[in-house]
Amino acid sequence: MTVNPRDGATLPAPSFALMDGILNLNKPRGLTSHDVVARVRAVARQQGVGHAGTLDPMATGVLLLCLGRATRLAEYLMDSPKLYRARVRLGVTTDTDDAEGTVIAERPVEVDRMAVEAALEQFRGPILQVPPMYSALKQGGRPLYRLARQGQTVERQPRPVEIYRLDLTAWEPPELALEVLCSPGTYIRALARDLGEALGCGAHLTGLIRLASGDFRLEDAVDLESLTPENLPGFLLPMDMALQQYPALYLSEADARAVRHGRDIPLAASHEVQGRDVRLARAYGPDGHLIAVLEPHPDQGVWHPRKVLG
Repeated sequence: MTVNPRDGATLPAPSFALMDGILNLNKPRGLTSHDVVARVRAVARQQGVGHAGTLDPMATGVLLLCLGRATRLAEYLMDSPKLYRARVRLGVTTDTDDAEGTVIAERPVEVDRMAVEAALEQFRGPILQVPPMYSALKQGGRPLYRLARQGQTVERQPRPVEIYRLDLTAWEPPELALEVLCSPGTYIRALARDLGEALGCGAHLTGLIRLASGDFRLEDAVDLESLTPENLPGFLLPMDMALQQYPALYLSEADARAVRHGRDIPLAASHEVQGRDVRLARAYGPDGHLIAVLEPHPDQGVWHPRKVLG
């Protein structure tokens, strides 16, 4: 409710239509992902805003935000490969593995480009990576970064990640630049740290740009400062862009009604995607609107609604 300044009478608060969709945002340096979410909430005038994969404050580039019902699809966006451009400083190690941290060691850099190229080979493909101590991963229910700020260092279990592509794009000793295409969950700070150790001189990350998250690319991203309540709807992308890796099912009115009520529908021939190993499918109603994410249960002969969206 609001108050009329003339007579003090209480007036109904202005109402705004809630928005559903995906926002491809170019995150500025210096803000946390949570800071960005808070700003977009203010612009959108709705609480239903979340991010699909964090970026450190130092990093810039593609940060995907989900608004309204699209927040229920964030997990599918997070499951996509990521493309980064990174700058690494050799010879200096920090407690955070990046330039935001405190220097804890300095060593001479006595390597050439050939040595760097050779060291990079061990990081291509499936690898095990120890997460940074300053990370949001939890141990014993507490985020690691909180333990680190209290001066604690705990053992972290290596996690499997995959580096699909790793290219040395610039060699300006003691700095270098990398382009990295990797699986979700890969820490580029940890990659910089481990590369430095492999070279025997230590290293830390000095700059990071996320160039792409799945099919969402930096050249298509919108700047945070340019967003207004008026233009935000025009930048929102359809919710089903989070599900393009899954086949589409177009349901009859009866099946759509059942799915909307959370009921299974028959795994009929018209619903099957022949010749494909289908893990999930995006389901549309007769009006063409996305209504659910379905998963097949061949043993029961049904599609089961995993997420009902409307």
